[in-house]
Amino acid sequence: MATKRKRGNRWEFIIRRKHLLGQPLSFSFATEREGAEWCARTEAELDKGRIPAEVKARLGAATLGAVIEGYIEAVAMPESDQALLHGIERQQGALKLDELTYEWAEQWVAGMKHERVLAPVTIRHYVGALARCLDWSVKRGGLAGNPLRELPKRYASYNAADGRVLARKGKAARTDAPRDRRLDAKEEESVHEILDGETATGRQRPLVLPHRDYLEALFKLALETAMRLREMYTLSPNQVDMARRTVYLNQTKNGDKRQIPLSSVAMQVMGELLERHEGSDDAPLFPWWDGDLSAKSLKRTTARISAQFARIFEAAECADLHFHDLRHEAVCRLFERTTMDAVLISRITGHRDPRLLARYASLRGSDLARYIW
Repeated sequence: MATKRKRGNRWEFIIRRKHLLGQPLSFSFATEREGAEWCARTEAELDKGRIPAEVKARLGAATLGAVIEGYIEAVAMPESDQALLHGIERQQGALKLDELTYEWAEQWVAGMKHERVLAPVTIRHYVGALARCLDWSVKRGGLAGNPLRELPKRYASYNAADGRVLARKGKAARTDAPRDRRLDAKEEESVHEILDGETATGRQRPLVLPHRDYLEALFKLALETAMRLREMYTLSPNQVDMARRTVYLNQTKNGDKRQIPLSSVAMQVMGELLERHEGSDDAPLFPWWDGDLSAKSLKRTTARISAQFARIFEAAECADLHFHDLRHEAVCRLFERTTMDAVLISRITGHRDPRLLARYASLRGSDLARYIW
């Protein structure tokens, strides 16, 4: 219901429909009765999801930041989208909605190339997150159209003109360089040796690794299940069904639930973790995380574990290996060692876009050679 107050000789009425309008809107009337009648009619339309023309006109003065805030509050989305939108709000939030034109969209993309020199994939992430936000506003009548949907194909790729602009600044254009790092058998053996406490070549003593057994469990599970690091270290016993050889992921990067089948190796690792576990069934199986679901806590925990594995991989003489590369390796092995098709594998890995799964499935040439006559 609208709120009202008298300001001088006029009455001000304020309408609040954050999920629909994005921000409070105020209207001034000569008399209290006139304002009350107008608000009653207007709010009846808003309750039906329709925005009257006079309110739409006022929304033209609303800001992009207000729309982003309303969208984040109203719509469930991955944390990655929220982070992108908060970044956009800091940089573009003061823009009025009537300033969101196609020319603005082109200039925004150009700025991400010429000033920030972002990779094309990162530009697509930013544009995609904001485009979904503006789609939401369009459906609610806040915007007449979404200029980001009018951008041409390959808008995020650097063209010759972009290259010339960057060259004058002594910079180079970026290209998408998806990681397809594989883990070969010798490297895997070397990592296991380091985790087992052996001394690396050129070192006088083994690495000091707190929670060495848990690190080895993470390494094995990553290769056997294709789970992400966060999905593993937040696991608790009540997510594991040994009888059905399944791990149930309740909250993933994409916000979806997922079921992970366990191989014989993964079953052994999970059995050892459960046997070692001393807490309640909803307490984490791994020792690094305290159960705090805040983005800050999860990011800190991920960084700690990743730093440990960076030391391990360096000692094993595969310093260019990242922990997330193990997920890529695991997906490749699912293609190489099973008869499952891409649809079934995507149900395990959680990939929504088949193009992403195709990138992960970059088989070694030596493995493909056996199919050639």
